[in-house]
Amino acid sequence: RGYYRVGYDGRDFISFDLGSERFVPADSAAEITRRRWEKEEVAEGFTNYLKHECPEWLRKYMGYR
Repeated sequence: RGYYRVGYDGRDFISFDLGSERFVPADSAAEITRRRWEKEEVAEGFTNYLKHECPEWLRKYMGYR
C-alpha cells in the first residue's frame, strides 16, 4: 500500500492514493490541481514512483544498515 502526500504552508494540500490511483484534494483550492494533474496524466508518474522507484530505494537503503 502506498500513498504520496503534498503539503503547503504547513497544511495538507493533495494526496495520491495508490490503491485507487486517484488524487485526493484536501480543499477546494487543491481541486484545481487535481483536475490539471488528471488531465496531464500525472498519476502514471506517481504510480510508477510508488510501485517501482520507492521500493527500490528502500531496499537499497536497508542494504546499508
